[in-house]
Amino acid sequence: MLRLSIASLTALLLAACSLPGTGGAAAPTLKIGVDLPLSGNEGRVATPALNGIRFYVQRHPTIDGFTVDLVVKDDSLSAGPEPALGAANIQGLASDPQVVAVVGPFDSSVARAEIPVANRASLAMVSPATSSPCLTRSDYLPAALSPSHTAITCSAAGLPPAGELRPSGVNNYFRLAATDDLQGPAAADYASKTLHMLRVAVISDHEAYGQALASAFETRFRALGGSIVGRLDTAASGAADTPTFLKRMKADGVQAVYFGGTTANSGCAIRAQMATVFDPGEATPFLGGDGIADDPACIQDAGGNVAGIYATVPIVDTSMLGAAEPVITAFKAAYPAAKDYGAYTVIAYDAAGVVYAAIDRAIKAGGAGLPARGNVISQLSAIHDFAGETGVLGFDPAGDATHRVITIFEPTAAAPRGPWKQVGTIDYTDALPY
Repeated sequence: MLRLSIASLTALLLAACSLPGTGGAAAPTLKIGVDLPLSGNEGRVATPALNGIRFYVQRHPTIDGFTVDLVVKDDSLSAGPEPALGAANIQGLASDPQVVAVVGPFDSSVARAEIPVANRASLAMVSPATSSPCLTRSDYLPAALSPSHTAITCSAAGLPPAGELRPSGVNNYFRLAATDDLQGPAAADYASKTLHMLRVAVISDHEAYGQALASAFETRFRALGGSIVGRLDTAASGAADTPTFLKRMKADGVQAVYFGGTTANSGCAIRAQMATVFDPGEATPFLGGDGIADDPACIQDAGGNVAGIYATVPIVDTSMLGAAEPVITAFKAAYPAAKDYGAYTVIAYDAAGVVYAAIDRAIKAGGAGLPARGNVISQLSAIHDFAGETGVLGFDPAGDATHRVITIFEPTAAAPRGPWKQVGTIDYTDALPY
């Protein structure tokens, strides 16, 4: 009976230790927010990114004794990402004291709305995808990449400079994607050094993104010894006579066309028009930025003139990195559907890894408790050599990635909606193109 009483008492004590508030074995929880466009038009790309974040947490369920809980927010409506919704999401995350950092967002327009909200709350954000220079700098295009040799400022481009997004004066925003000002030069490098083009025509849409890409391409291509035969900047009204311009460029001996802009602004429709101007079967190269890349609508708009399209994307294509193969294999075993994996899956996995590293350092520097948000920001600022699946990652003082890789993609002509495959990589990690 004595043995039974001791055993019963022991069982009762163990049960009590497992109850909340009794100092038992249950691990404390910290939360990491996620904000991505999951239900809108970009859900096809952003959901695989969320899968990458979830997979990292599944493989690393704790940090220094804290159980990690993801709090996922959707910043999209049916038409696409919604900045006001994103800002509300961040406000909600910031109101929860257990949320110590956020992975996201995906779009630069959403980031502009979210950064000030997170900044006031000292909440760190790490984006796997945003690429607008104005999120971190005051110049949209540096003077060295401007045809006029005068920098295009963010204000002149109709965008707030980075300083206006940070009311506290401290940077809380970090990203792993390269910036847009590197996409134009990367396309110029590819056109000159790989495609061996000497004479190129340039077309841009009416928006700041497309104008800057076209200008950066133009300056870099000339610096490489190429000639810009002509440039056409289309108006918002769409009144520009693109077919006439293409005919004139054909007569002047252009070998390729560069387009700065988006599919939505008729970018790939220009590719279809090229089929009526240039010789059939010639496949005159048509180059552009991530505004047309990996977009089924681009393939549809181009019609039968798909071969010869090349588009830059400001991230690493990890499917071509041997070092990332074990993680990709393990991910696809856990997420077997083809739609589960995408171009941003592994870089989002790395974004989660960088956040974990900063939280770990903040906990160890501040004691055993929940890390202060400001300490997480400070630790992110100090990351320079994180060994990620996409490379050795770190941030410069502005919060921009120091691993600056642009990937060149082309669509496969066999499938009417893609997919796109990698055909080249331009690495500006050690030396910028200006």
